[in-house]
Amino acid sequence: MSDRSPFETDMLTLTRFVMERGRQAKGTGELTQLLNSMLTAIKAISCAVRKAGIAHISGKGCRFSTVDNPQQIPYQNRCGKHGKYIVCVDPLDGSSNIDCLASIGTIFAIYRKTTETEPCEQDALQPGRTIVAAGYALYGSATLVALSTGQGVDCFMLDPALGEFVLVDKNVRIKKKGKIYSLNEGYAKYFDPAITEYLQNKKFPPDGSAPYSSRYVGSMVADVHRTLVYGGIFMYPANEKSPKGKLRLLYECNPMAFIVEQAGGMATTGSQPVLDVQPESIHQRVPLILGSPEDVQEYLACVKKHQKSS
Repeated sequence: MSDRSPFETDMLTLTRFVMERGRQAKGTGELTQLLNSMLTAIKAISCAVRKAGIAHISGKGCRFSTVDNPQQIPYQNRCGKHGKYIVCVDPLDGSSNIDCLASIGTIFAIYRKTTETEPCEQDALQPGRTIVAAGYALYGSATLVALSTGQGVDCFMLDPALGEFVLVDKNVRIKKKGKIYSLNEGYAKYFDPAITEYLQNKKFPPDGSAPYSSRYVGSMVADVHRTLVYGGIFMYPANEKSPKGKLRLLYECNPMAFIVEQAGGMATTGSQPVLDVQPESIHQRVPLILGSPEDVQEYLACVKKHQKSS
């Protein structure tokens, strides 16, 4: 993280950052307005999450909406026309972890609308390559936002005294290779041979190098953020119980894949880059493997080896 003190007078707030990017792009201001609205929502969620235990509302009470029940929010710009963007958002990823005070988060991706009507499902059914901006908020020991508008990844931390997000890490780059793997090994009996072999190689490296450490929170935002900061690999592969994967393409996989690729990493389904998948439904699920490029490439080599032998 940056050595910049959050109390320095020249600190860059996320609000100012977004406005400056908008001016550089010579845009209409709609994206700036949308991003600032997202920040307001994230602040509200952060506040609600931190009051959840005290208010005895726990995980269930903090469910503002769910990806199983997407909401359309009417919006018109200053000219009275429908806005030109659509947002796919998981407002409270890992909500079941609230009760044990583990980290949770918000994930979002912004696309340009493809229709001239009010926002509809068709607008959301775009490959991740068309994302205009994406990010996530992590509600942990502090509230952090990682954001990319297609020009790298920047991280901002919420300063409670100011009520503003302050730049703490500029142009984040993921390590080419890490020392941590992250997945739920409780499903090990259902893994395909490629995953099993890959994990075996991480635990008992054939070259005699140090084994990888296993870290898994069970909150996607927390696990992916750790992978982004420390390097390594995050995996939620398909298995016998979930042959199409478990994580949702639009609300979870695409935004995270966009962030990781913008930071120099890789994100794959095992058969193609996540951002190249053409969505067919808003609840489509896909396998997800992302992280340091060399770690992901090792996994893909393992998959290719088993495809040839089958």
